[in-house]
Amino acid sequence: MAARSFRRAGLCSAVALSLLIIADPTPAQIVVYDPSNFSQNVLTAARELQQVNNQIQSLANEAQMLTNQARNLASLPLSTLSQLQTTIQKTQSLLAQAQHIAFEVEQIETAFATTYGPTSATASSSGLLATAQTRWRNSVAAFEDSLKVQAGVVGNISGNGSAMSSLTSASQTATGALQAAQAGNQLLALQSQQLSDLIAVVAAKSRADALEQSRITAAESQGQEQYRRFSTRSGYQPGNVTMFHGN
Repeated sequence: MAARSFRRAGLCSAVALSLLIIADPTPAQIVVYDPSNFSQNVLTAARELQQVNNQIQSLANEAQMLTNQARNLASLPLSTLSQLQTTIQKTQSLLAQAQHIAFEVEQIETAFATTYGPTSATASSSGLLATAQTRWRNSVAAFEDSLKVQAGVVGNISGNGSAMSSLTSASQTATGALQAAQAGNQLLALQSQQLSDLIAVVAAKSRADALEQSRITAAESQGQEQYRRFSTRSGYQPGNVTMFHGN
């Protein structure tokens, strides 16, 4: 009787355990490896990584382009403009100091209508002498002015050489197109200033030569008039003159 009761109790326990297992709602999870899907995911990740690299390279190129633009737009830190302007002003000042007859059309016209014009037949002897002295002083002053201009231009050579050296060095070490262009423009300005100096020298020398030639021409005209007056004086009789008496 006891044994039968024990078997009956064990059977009930087994049935209850089976019910518990059947009633468990948790489903079984099984991991499945799909090689095709995995390869596709790897390819997709590689493409996305390549796109990121391309974007990084594009940003790097844009940054380099902006850097180059900044260099091309950078101004030249060297400027010789004020020095060139000062040099030109010095030469202009020397030309403005021209004595007696300046580099002006009106003064030249007046001088050649009076001092350098044809000798008047009614001018007094003292007037002719004064006019001749005026022409002589004009010539001497013109040669003095010419020498001053030449000396000033020669004095500019040292400063021009220093400026040319600095600009050439700046052009060779320019970091961008703007700096190179500005250095080139300043070199052209330096050449223009040197050309102006050369023109000033030629003008001053030509002025002196022209006044001297004009003096010589006017002196010939005046000499002819003085000879005419001398030869037509009343009481003058040409004759032989004995300069030396022999023993």
